[in-house]
Amino acid sequence: MPKYLVRANYVGDGVKGLLAEGGTKRRDAARAAIESGGGTLESMYFAFGETDVFGVVDFPDDASATAVSLMINASGSVALSLTPLMTPEDVDAAVAKGASYRPPGG
Repeated sequence: MPKYLVRANYVGDGVKGLLAEGGTKRRDAARAAIESGGGTLESMYFAFGETDVFGVVDFPDDASATAVSLMINASGSVALSLTPLMTPEDVDAAVAKGASYRPPGG
């Protein structure tokens, strides 16, 4: 199953909800949302700095990942982004494709 890096920031009422509910309940809510789209939550960590939450999730396909991302972002309480993750074998397969490119001025 494809893996995705999750980066999320709580905004507005999302921050208030985190303060009221705590981290464990937010993790459980994230897990439920991910599972509703056919995915699984591999790991989730809270942080401070530019990003409030980092996670790794599995989804069966890009459409399922996008559906959950859209649902969460539409809430207005969390700004979430997903980044597809590739294995070294995925990169090997890409390299083997042999695409060509001529850079500007080349």
